[in-house]
Amino acid sequence: MSTEAIFMQRALQLARLGQGEVAPNPLVGCVIVHPEKGIIGEGHHQKFGQAHAEVNAIHQVENEEWLKASTLYVTLEPCSHYGKTPPCADLIIEKKIPRVSICNLDPHPLVAGQGFEKLKAAGVEVLSGLLEKEGARLNRFFFHSIKEKRPFITLKWAQTRDGFLARRDGSSKWISSPESRQLVHKMRAEHQTIWVGSRTLLTDNPKLTVRDWSGKNPVRLVADPDLRLPKHLEVFRDPSAPTWIFNKTTNHTGGHIRRISLPFEAPEKEMMEYLYGEGIHSVFVEGGSHLIQNLIAQHLWDEALIFTGEGSFGEGLRAPLLSGAMLQEVQSTGRDILEVYTPAI
Repeated sequence: MSTEAIFMQRALQLARLGQGEVAPNPLVGCVIVHPEKGIIGEGHHQKFGQAHAEVNAIHQVENEEWLKASTLYVTLEPCSHYGKTPPCADLIIEKKIPRVSICNLDPHPLVAGQGFEKLKAAGVEVLSGLLEKEGARLNRFFFHSIKEKRPFITLKWAQTRDGFLARRDGSSKWISSPESRQLVHKMRAEHQTIWVGSRTLLTDNPKLTVRDWSGKNPVRLVADPDLRLPKHLEVFRDPSAPTWIFNKTTNHTGGHIRRISLPFEAPEKEMMEYLYGEGIHSVFVEGGSHLIQNLIAQHLWDEALIFTGEGSFGEGLRAPLLSGAMLQEVQSTGRDILEVYTPAI
């Protein structure tokens, strides 16, 4: 790996520190390198509405004169517009930083190459594409949302070796290993929202919060057309995470509960349109089988994570059938196997 790639890799590492805090903004990290002194400043976007990565890195530099001979490595194209903060491109020009290396250009219409061009027009040497694939993976939720005008949808389920989600009585504990369950909590923390079907809520009464990992609880999504779900369920009782209830009749917010009225003619697509309008870039779907199969049938998914445990049930509730999929990765998590799929088209 080249020296420049190592600096960008560090910027990507810094960007990940903003996980769960910066959405709907993307994850961004920045490293400033002087030819003689090495790294003189580092920063990342820490929280939505606060300073961007470039600003935090520049403010860390001990002597601003050093900036005039340095290279700024940043994982995403510097913004060129006024939002909640001033344009980072203007600050780079103001500080006379002569060289900028960008991992990914920003697809957002308010940026979309304008930061790149603004820097070039001011005489800054600008390069792009260093560790581009790694940067695209890091911000895949953000990039997908901008391009497709809907959130990135991750499907997840755990199945037995013989392909069942649960026994005949509906019980499923525990198909997966403790290591897999911890990984799932990490995934929850990485997504803005988490969604399960009403049957899963009634059968398992899950909390749908982050407990075996450090991170922010996702917004819990529930489709309950006629508002029939009982109020003793954890998603209603537990105020540690917001719960959004999509239904046919009522718009009302009280405490951690938001009721959202939709026509329910094509509920899954209607929910995605609403979430996109609310700045939601990612949805983590944890079940059940009926909901996941509906999303597969409508091609409303972008990644599928299938945990296969070592046990067998012999009979029970069958796991979803994933069609039109391409296997991307296989890994071990404890005693389980995790397969990662993406749509084939």
